[in-house]
Amino acid sequence: LQDRGKFFIDPNDEIYKGQVIGETNRQEDMGVNLIKGKKLTNVRASGSDESVKIAPKIQFSLEECLEYIRDDEYLEVTPKSLRMRKINYR
Repeated sequence: LQDRGKFFIDPNDEIYKGQVIGETNRQEDMGVNLIKGKKLTNVRASGSDESVKIAPKIQFSLEECLEYIRDDEYLEVTPKSLRMRKINYR
């Protein structure tokens, strides 16, 4: 998914339905399933697994989040995190 945009979350961060987790290169919103993993098999071929390089997340301040969100989104502010979320997730 990294080739389609930038992430606002780190790997293993807890996420939920409707959360804005990144910015896509396209104009429209893109729904993704981050829980889908790589299918595991009992047979392993040597060299079939590639190492994955994950770009660091984009870190926003409170002011940057407020400037970034669209009219159909809101910002959740907690002592430990800032989360952008869709108001009416389909």
